[in-house]
Amino acid sequence: MAVNERVTGLVLAAGGSQRLGRPKQLLPYGDATLLDHSLDTARACAFDQLVCVLGGGGDAIRDAVDLHGADVVENPDFGAGCSSSIAAALSAVDPHADVLVLLLADQPGVTAATVAALLSGRGDAPIAACAYDDGRGHPLAFARGTFVELAALHGDKGVWRLLDRRASDVVEVAISGRIPRDIDTWEDYLAVVGESSAA
Repeated sequence: MAVNERVTGLVLAAGGSQRLGRPKQLLPYGDATLLDHSLDTARACAFDQLVCVLGGGGDAIRDAVDLHGADVVENPDFGAGCSSSIAAALSAVDPHADVLVLLLADQPGVTAATVAALLSGRGDAPIAACAYDDGRGHPLAFARGTFVELAALHGDKGVWRLLDRRASDVVEVAISGRIPRDIDTWEDYLAVVGESSAA
């Protein structure tokens, strides 16, 4: 990462939790909720700006989760996939931001050290992705020159299609370990809680 680059962190937390059947953002995790944990991780990254996108269960989340330090964006179209949340968030991103880091609220295995390694390894590449032992995963980093394309994405897999389309512009940063598990089902949640208890 270049010296003095301004970095915005974006926590995507707008999912409707259809497969889980209850707002996964509010699942107990550690001493608080899953989203609290993700936001604490993002705060530890010392981003120049932190944006959090809410959608499904927004009012309940605002009541239960500590959102201090985050610019909160509501995405009424959250059912259209995470690309719609990225597009909604871009309107709130600091116009001076040079880099946007995408973080998933349902992936508690990602740490501030992961983000630091990603940004350090990005250099001046337009896009950087984490290369775990078992494949490519979040978090992802995007230079400002990609923001127009980010805003035009569609669906849940839009980001990955952008990485495929801009393959020559993507730097993969080696991160030891397996891709952190997403929490999409109750089984995922129990597995992640078990892993964190064993750590």
